[in-house]
Amino acid sequence: MGKSYKIAVMPGDGTGPEVTVEAVKVLNAAAEKFGFKLDLTEFDFGGERYKRTGETLPDSAIEELRKFDSILLGAIGHPDVAPGILEKGILLKARFELDQYINLRPVKLYPGVETPLKDKGPDDVDFVVVRENTGGLYTGTGGFSMKGTAEEVAVQSAVYTRFMVDRCLKYAFEYARKYGKKARDKGDNNTLALSGKTNVLTYVYDLWERAFHEMGEKDYPDIVREYYHVDATCMWFVKNPEWFDVIVTGNMFGDIITDLGAMIQGGMGIAAGGNLNPEGVSMFEPIGGSAPKYTGKGVINPLAAICAGQMMLETLGEDEAAIKIEDSVKFVTANKLKSMQAGRMGYSTSAVGDLVAEAVAG
Repeated sequence: MGKSYKIAVMPGDGTGPEVTVEAVKVLNAAAEKFGFKLDLTEFDFGGERYKRTGETLPDSAIEELRKFDSILLGAIGHPDVAPGILEKGILLKARFELDQYINLRPVKLYPGVETPLKDKGPDDVDFVVVRENTGGLYTGTGGFSMKGTAEEVAVQSAVYTRFMVDRCLKYAFEYARKYGKKARDKGDNNTLALSGKTNVLTYVYDLWERAFHEMGEKDYPDIVREYYHVDATCMWFVKNPEWFDVIVTGNMFGDIITDLGAMIQGGMGIAAGGNLNPEGVSMFEPIGGSAPKYTGKGVINPLAAICAGQMMLETLGEDEAAIKIEDSVKFVTANKLKSMQAGRMGYSTSAVGDLVAEAVAG
């Protein structure tokens, strides 16, 4: 037996437990095939626990999570809990306290998956967004003045330090060097594009753009650098997704464009992401949320959760197993599923997990 990894599992809310079971099923099949061990510990943080105890993610849990090699998250969001409580108290707290400063979002169209983009296929939709994950507007810097009056003022500031920008850019350049596809019509180099808004956000994205070019010129001359305004990025996602290789951007813009990316890759049922601390504990999750209306029906698509597990193995260094899981997902989307939509796959949630696990083991 090879390495052993301690994995914290947080199934969460709604359909989260259903898709997490299938992700674990596939991970265990990969572990058995490729000779490593997964030591799984489950935590019940989410809406039901909050309703019972008033707790979201206590400080003691953060200290416990630091002891794990990685975290697999199902979904957070409960219809009986006001919006923001669980998201801030669990998701954002984990990201900030564990310093998961990179959000990594592959945008990849798998064979057999429908995209709303006319005449585009898997060769066209295949890029990665590196989103800075702990700064910008999401720091919560700001507040209210005269709240509840006609003169109420609300201020929320986008905060970035050069340190925060530099470490995100460094990760993005390294990722582009290692994983980027060859830039089209630009020779043999991979491309890293900065998505910002330098014409309006003239302080924050001036810092990003200066740091981007300074780092690129000094340390990554082999990487082609491009810049796109974020609104143009959204347009070209739809019109020419094949232009993109690796994109780096700030927190809010990254949050928005990756949801657009999920749609062009076939929907939330296939989109997975990682909240990374390259020097610490990272957390992986399906993008689609808890989907409470499908809870307990066995119809939700588990592929995003399975792909989150695949990303986790890649980050842990189990590259061969990660490739096998991705190839198995591609086989299932190309040859088995009728649709990515809940209730229309042609298989139950657990049956889809079985199909991928069997392909991994084969």
